[in-house]
Amino acid sequence: MTNSTYQMCTRCVMDTTDNEITFDENGVCNHCHQFDTETSNRWFPNEKGKQQLQQIFDRIKDERKNYEYDCVLGLSGGLDSSYLALMMKEYGMRPLVVHVDAGWNSELAVYNIEKVVKYCGYDLHTHVMNWQEVRDLQLAYLKSGIANQDVVQDHAFFASLYHFAVANQVNYVISGGNIATESVFPKSWHHTAMDAINLKAIHKKFGQLRLKDYKVISFLQYYLYYPFIKNMKVILPLNYIPYSKELALEELKEKVGYKPYGRKHGESRFTKFFQNYYLPEKFNMDKRKIHFSSMVLSGLMTREEALTELAKPLYDESELREDKYYIAKKLGITIDQLDEYISSPGHDYSEYPNWDSRYAFMKRVQSLVSRMLGRNVKNYS
Repeated sequence: MTNSTYQMCTRCVMDTTDNEITFDENGVCNHCHQFDTETSNRWFPNEKGKQQLQQIFDRIKDERKNYEYDCVLGLSGGLDSSYLALMMKEYGMRPLVVHVDAGWNSELAVYNIEKVVKYCGYDLHTHVMNWQEVRDLQLAYLKSGIANQDVVQDHAFFASLYHFAVANQVNYVISGGNIATESVFPKSWHHTAMDAINLKAIHKKFGQLRLKDYKVISFLQYYLYYPFIKNMKVILPLNYIPYSKELALEELKEKVGYKPYGRKHGESRFTKFFQNYYLPEKFNMDKRKIHFSSMVLSGLMTREEALTELAKPLYDESELREDKYYIAKKLGITIDQLDEYISSPGHDYSEYPNWDSRYAFMKRVQSLVSRMLGRNVKNYS
């Protein structure tokens, strides 16, 4: 059943700030049930997972033995991708490491990336984006008033990674995405960052510059060209190990000299501000709830620990003032203008052209093909 009044799940810490959440008779939410019935089936934090991961890496190394690189690894400087880089060194993998600099790197991110790459002995390719285009697109998104302001960075990161992989004849992309800390994700909160139709529509309405250097991935590229024509495969190794952020951080600190950010996504000044201020203020979305709920479901923290963490403030006042000043100045606007973007009414992504109808059609085709073949046919993800 659905409850229109405030309610929090009795098992995790998701609540009715997700307006599509549902609860059973015991007060357990749909995210928990989905984790049990679907998500956990793709998660192998045990000896079986370790064996599977070894087989995956062995197969990749065998397929790529005549090439300079086994795969492409995106490195943001965040904990997940940094630990993954360390882990791949231990497995003897030869990744080409790609970092996309969208102009929002914190000083710590630059430091951590250098430390990780040097320790692992990897080749690093840094793609520095055209800041004027990034700035124009970021302002367009702020003017659009939609929730997911990180599309500008996220789409650029993935697009640059895939374009670069194809250009270098690499068909394996290694991702730090993981179920242990990212299994809960309310669809009502965000639309996919990969929707280039939505991105272009928002920029066309609110942007000022022509995007010449900013690369996008189209619907057909994402769901057809890359997976089927170029045979691209995305591997998520952290789903095959008992991944713990605390243990990962300790290992990185000990081996690499890695310095923690103090909060999730502290490697990006904008993402930090977006998640910890823009979303809670404008849309009443506290993304700590989905991260903590994921960790509760995967056994990395208790519900009581999650509630204790949620009771802490999202921002220190002096830190907030500093970040507001930094972001406004970098975007070339006043703090009052930034505040106005945040206080103005929010809008849903669906108010702008998007790929939803194409996606729905693709899912119908996928379902039809699955029935004809008698087995599940997975789309590119």
